[in-house]
Amino acid sequence: MTDSGRTVRIAAAQTPEFREDVAGALAWLAKVAGEARAAGARLLCFPEGFLQGYLTEERAARRQALDLSSPQFAALLAQLPKDAPMIVAGLIEAQGDDLYNTAVVLHDRALVGRYRKRHLLARERCFRPGGDVHTFDVDGLRFGVNICFDTNFADAAMSVARQGASLLLCPANNMLPRPAASEWKDRHNAVRGERCRETGLWLMSADVTGARDGCVAWGPTAVLNPAGEVAAQAPLDAPGLLVFDLPAPGPA
Repeated sequence: MTDSGRTVRIAAAQTPEFREDVAGALAWLAKVAGEARAAGARLLCFPEGFLQGYLTEERAARRQALDLSSPQFAALLAQLPKDAPMIVAGLIEAQGDDLYNTAVVLHDRALVGRYRKRHLLARERCFRPGGDVHTFDVDGLRFGVNICFDTNFADAAMSVARQGASLLLCPANNMLPRPAASEWKDRHNAVRGERCRETGLWLMSADVTGARDGCVAWGPTAVLNPAGEVAAQAPLDAPGLLVFDLPAPGPA
């Protein structure tokens, strides 16, 4: 149940790809976080692998990976803008010898938590699958995370819904060969909509856009309601910020 009229303003960034350009990604993050803060957003989602790039070749991924307990990651947190919304952003995580496709949850220049992608594509062999599922709160709104391909599996979304969440965030990177991108252009929301109908969750995705090496990314960066319908969507062919007022559960 939702309290009539109460909303939490959320936002999703549709971004260019930043491949092995952490400084460029951080500068873009700071710019978009400022825009989201000015718009009154309390939660801001960035794409899969946003910080270092969606790198699936092991040498490149290992070269760019970050240990979340390291001084390097602490120094990165110190560069985040003050008074930013709670941020969910994809990155490549290292823990010991293992690599993970991870989404970190950040607030007040601190690590709140993380989610590691559980369902991996064949090309993601350099990563280990995640196991734990956590939910997080912002202004009384509880949310969880599935990363891109995770949303093809009902159990991934259901594990978030079982923890009392209202919103599922989906950091994604759909930079695909042009024929595949054309085939999937209108199918991503359809698949994600199935998860919404199964769980009663809202869903917000954040994706990349642009073209490189015979590949193209069109998103979508979108908000879907619990009926699986598109409630809002960013234009497919340009970077931008999607802002949405999400009905929030519980008392104000």
